[in-house]
Amino acid sequence: MLTIKEVQKIMKSMFYERDYSRGVYATFTWLVEEVGELADAILNNNRKSIQEEIADVVAWTLSLANLLDIDVEEAIKEKYYQTRACGT
Repeated sequence: MLTIKEVQKIMKSMFYERDYSRGVYATFTWLVEEVGELADAILNNNRKSIQEEIADVVAWTLSLANLLDIDVEEAIKEKYYQTRACGT
């Protein structure tokens, strides 16, 4: 099983140059478009499309994080695991 960190590294090796050329704003716009496609898939109750669009949303989120130099796995740990440990 892959970790989030490993998937993020894979996305970076595959797409970083293209994403960098596109820029943060345009990459974010692609992410928003994929979220819209996920919404359509959910509304149409199309399980195959939902699965594909969730994968796209995750991929574009990781691409955006790579451009912004955000370690998503660490961000999740900080946001959710440390918060849980504090009881909030």
